[in-house]
Amino acid sequence: MPTRFMSPPNAPSGIRPAILIVDDSPENLTVMSSILKDLYRIKVATSGKKALEIANASMPDLILLDVVMPEMDGYEICSALKENPVTRDIPVIFLTASASSADEEHGLGLGAVDYVAKPATPAIVRARVATHLQLKASADFLRDKSAFLAGEVARRIEQIQAIQDITIQAMASLAETRDNETGNHICRTQHYVKILANYLRDHPRFAYYLQQENAIENLFKSAPLHDIGKVGIPDRILMKPGKLTEEEFEIMKTHAALGYNSIERAGRVVGHETDFLVCAKEISHSHHEKWDGSGYPQGLSGDDIPISARLMALADVYDAMVSRRVYKPEMTHEFVRDTIIQGRMRHFDSDIVDAFLAEEDKFLEIMARFSDGPGTGPADGNLKTDPADGNLKTNSA
Repeated sequence: MPTRFMSPPNAPSGIRPAILIVDDSPENLTVMSSILKDLYRIKVATSGKKALEIANASMPDLILLDVVMPEMDGYEICSALKENPVTRDIPVIFLTASASSADEEHGLGLGAVDYVAKPATPAIVRARVATHLQLKASADFLRDKSAFLAGEVARRIEQIQAIQDITIQAMASLAETRDNETGNHICRTQHYVKILANYLRDHPRFAYYLQQENAIENLFKSAPLHDIGKVGIPDRILMKPGKLTEEEFEIMKTHAALGYNSIERAGRVVGHETDFLVCAKEISHSHHEKWDGSGYPQGLSGDDIPISARLMALADVYDAMVSRRVYKPEMTHEFVRDTIIQGRMRHFDSDIVDAFLAEEDKFLEIMARFSDGPGTGPADGNLKTDPADGNLKTNSA
């Protein structure tokens, strides 16, 4: 019964597969062509150079390749085909008068799929060719399917990422609308955090964290959620233009726990912990902790404070001080820099302060790029600070 060939799943209906026959003997080319021409489109080449040109230009479905040829032998041609991304998936069947096991092992090791001994038996040639065309068709189908699915997955991930980013910005903006700050505060602080993180990425104390996959990206994206808990603070306290009473300040301080709890609940809805949510919880909960343990809500100190929160602490304090609010004027960069230096090892991690000092020009660039607009020129910096720790006392908590 004659071998029946089924067209590849991705081949246009009615188009016969193309076979490239490579042999330096015109007689052999004629014999092989006569065996296959009724079933396939036939291309021929009498040299290795010509064979590679045809394969690269026309992408045949299968190559029948003589082993013994002048200039380039079949093994060299096969190696060149497999090294080329364009032709490496084309199945190669060797034609040879010498079919020793060593020859076969060598050829198969180079990437050939089969051997056909000369003189060729027509039925065997047709059967071998049909089998490997079927295998190639299946492999092509799976490869195309895999590429399609990979593209779909990438597209869906991009969509999910976009939804996540929009949700983050919406949540952060909601918090900002209830505060005395502006949306640009979000942009500035997340860029400040990224500047510090990039500078410290190779630092021995921070590399284990900042060199994790997507660590800095997670920091950048979660930074806007640092004050999400302020949504739960009463307007009479959140928007008070004057100094807060001790009782009011205690209520204001609860925004850290409120933010943490809201993100924790969101994580439970998702059903599993993600690196992004962990980072967001750390930042919202602990960015008011201080190196000496005098911060809130847990009174953490030193390295017990998450790195993400330590980075956010400096970025948030810097922006709060250099920005105008209803309860205070903006302060000069120089004054804020001195205040941050005073807060070394009391409010801030010493190495993060050093990173700020090394990158302060970039902080100034971000401040200028995301300015709150006209009328926010620098003040003289004569604003009272707490001499005990050099930290600005404002309603920004």
